[in-house]
Amino acid sequence: MYSHDVLIIGAGLAGMRAALSARQNGADVAVISKVHPVRSHSNAAQGGINAALEHAGDDWHDHAYDTVKGSDYLGDQDAIEVMCREAGSEVIQMEHYGVTFSRDENGRLGTRAFGGQGKARTFFVADFTGQALLHVLYEQIMRAGVRVYEEWFVLEILVEDGECAGAVVMEIRSGDIHVIRAKAVIMAAGGLGRVFEPSTNALICTGDGMGLAYRVGAPLMDMEMVQYHPTTLKGSGVLITEGARGEGAHLLNSEGDRFMERYAPNMMELASRDVVSRAEQTEINEGRGIDGSVLLDLRHLGEPLIRERLTQILDIARDFANVNLLEEPVPIRPGMHYQMGGVKTDVDGQTPIPGLYAAGEVACVSVHGGNRLGANSLLDTLVFGRRSGEHAAELAKSKSHKDLDDSAADAEKAHVQRLMENPKSEDMFGQIRVDMGTTMNDHLAVYRNQAGMESALDTVRQLRERYQSVYVPDKGKTWNTNLVFTLELGFMLDCAEAITLSAIERKESRGAHTREDFPERDDENWLRHILVRQTEDGPALDYQSVVVTQWEPQVRSY
Repeated sequence: MYSHDVLIIGAGLAGMRAALSARQNGADVAVISKVHPVRSHSNAAQGGINAALEHAGDDWHDHAYDTVKGSDYLGDQDAIEVMCREAGSEVIQMEHYGVTFSRDENGRLGTRAFGGQGKARTFFVADFTGQALLHVLYEQIMRAGVRVYEEWFVLEILVEDGECAGAVVMEIRSGDIHVIRAKAVIMAAGGLGRVFEPSTNALICTGDGMGLAYRVGAPLMDMEMVQYHPTTLKGSGVLITEGARGEGAHLLNSEGDRFMERYAPNMMELASRDVVSRAEQTEINEGRGIDGSVLLDLRHLGEPLIRERLTQILDIARDFANVNLLEEPVPIRPGMHYQMGGVKTDVDGQTPIPGLYAAGEVACVSVHGGNRLGANSLLDTLVFGRRSGEHAAELAKSKSHKDLDDSAADAEKAHVQRLMENPKSEDMFGQIRVDMGTTMNDHLAVYRNQAGMESALDTVRQLRERYQSVYVPDKGKTWNTNLVFTLELGFMLDCAEAITLSAIERKESRGAHTREDFPERDDENWLRHILVRQTEDGPALDYQSVVVTQWEPQVRSY
């Protein structure tokens, strides 16, 4: 058995920022990750990180207002104020740790414009900002002596006497199952993008963290709010950064028109993501698309700027779409990108289960509400990762480990054994996963309606039944990726059901949740969060009021 003060599940930006702050506050800290830390999906964040720096003539109140408006007024304003107020110091701290942010002609930190914001306040490292931040944080946790359980898989969160006490984990290399005791556990396992197909997310983004917390009674909040990014490559779903539009790229339809002028005349291509995605989908649905897509045109930006600031997407377009961005536009369409909802927490990362924290995309503070502004996600991971680590370290000083032994893992050992013994059948994880992903993309994408969502719910529940007899062909213990993928699928089905139930329940259109049968926002009845809890009788829905501090809901336009 292993023991640590603070155990962090997930080694992306939220997890490593939490680990560093907990270690700096005196805790014995360990990070567990199913991949090497620098393979975490934070790598894929391209465009930048938002902050309002006073010396640049910006004000965090303006950033907060843009975030509240972007959320379609579903974001909790007290949490948004915390994030935006602490943004500047967090960006400066990351620069001090060694992140080589791009700079302007005067040598100061450079910014680019991003959607839904009144000022250019997005700091960036070309178009691979997430990768730069991730590698620097990995260096910092290595320097601080944080233990990393690399390529281990978490099977269960342990709760004893109503408090989080650790986790049951599997070493993927050997297949051995262990217990790790912890005085506090921080869930930082990232998003659930692969519940949808296609998605911009890595194949590892399977909702494990949300599923783990959900199964021990933590509520999931705002799960219906699934962000479709406006610019993903047609076919593959690979992300083309919003930084392209931030640098001035145009969106064109089949007639060569910059159609955003009809939908957001003031902000054009830099309206909020939900607005741009709906505009694109409307153009496609009404016959002004090109084989199910529209075009992103960068040619007028010129080769020097593209090669300096957008080098990664220049390679992506060439490698995945056979398009040279210097000479021709690239076909793009809205694609599943980010989950605004997640495990409900407060601004210190605390869930309703004592000792269990969450931070990053797995969590819902809620700072993104119905629509996340681009470049607020990296900020969310760093601010609330740090705050969670600090709070968990303080909690660990005041308590002792629960009296656990290896028998705490018996139930998970039996569960794994049962899966391995399922008889051969046509149902393997791959087919169930594809059926789930295409169903969610068909019925819970940019536009939704009652009949489609009810159909999706029926399908997800049928898939859950099929999952009970899923066949795992590899019977070995060493590097059994068949087993890992099958375990991931169980968490994905939990997440798919929570998303669908919440979406059916919200009978209005707000942010990313656009219903054809309820096209208007309804503040009187739906200015509130939807929570999903797992009970003995199945999922149960509950509600919580949105926190409004200084910005009353208004008509939202760009």
